[in-house]
Amino acid sequence: MRKINFLGVGIEALSYQEMFSKADEWLKNKNSRSHHIACVNAYCVTLALKNERLKKIYNNADIVGPDGMPFVHWMKLVNGKKSDRFYAPDVLMQFVKRTKEIPYSFYLYGGSPDVVKKMNDNLLEKYPYLNIVGYYSPPFRELTEDEDAKITEELNRIKPDLLIVGLGTPKQDYWISEHREKIKGSIMVASGATFDFLGGRIKMAPVFIQKSGFEWLYRLLSKDFLRLWKRYTVLNIIFLWNFFLQIIKIKKFKLVE
Repeated sequence: MRKINFLGVGIEALSYQEMFSKADEWLKNKNSRSHHIACVNAYCVTLALKNERLKKIYNNADIVGPDGMPFVHWMKLVNGKKSDRFYAPDVLMQFVKRTKEIPYSFYLYGGSPDVVKKMNDNLLEKYPYLNIVGYYSPPFRELTEDEDAKITEELNRIKPDLLIVGLGTPKQDYWISEHREKIKGSIMVASGATFDFLGGRIKMAPVFIQKSGFEWLYRLLSKDFLRLWKRYTVLNIIFLWNFFLQIIKIKKFKLVE
């Protein structure tokens, strides 16, 4: 069993090498619908508890990877399968580094205007071989039909291999769901704070903290405390309580597709 049920969201035990195999197969047909890589953590799962639309989006993603070391450890314990951690910045960097072998093209969609530009500049400075074919910072409000049609048309014209979407959860998940069929031939990666990390707005936790499973505490104590305190306190408690009830089989959660 490759998927483990976390409160109704099925998360896969998957390696980056398996991700590359899938990605290379998808990109053979640039006229097919786009594909969705969802990096799912406790916050995503907790939001999906009361949001059937979001739960369906995650369960229908082409890859549903574990964004959190506790998820990775639990899947190893339950089904004996090792999995890489599908932390959105790491997923992006895996594709960036592999670009030396496979010439992927990238498009950055999200972030504030200064952050997405800085992210673009930082990536090209560090990895000058990258082919970033464009970037766009959409307005914070919902796009008008004309604005949406324009960006969809541009992305269909450019056909980037990797479309990195950083609009925050769950906005980025809704956007991907609404555009996966409209935009052809791309792999859409829901990337959350990746834009802020690579755009220099906030610092990424050191690797040893990421591997420890306590990155949430590092981020909680960052400049984004006011925005994140509820996510890493109240919502984490809700997740842990419901997951405990699932483990002892007092409460069941269906995988909704």
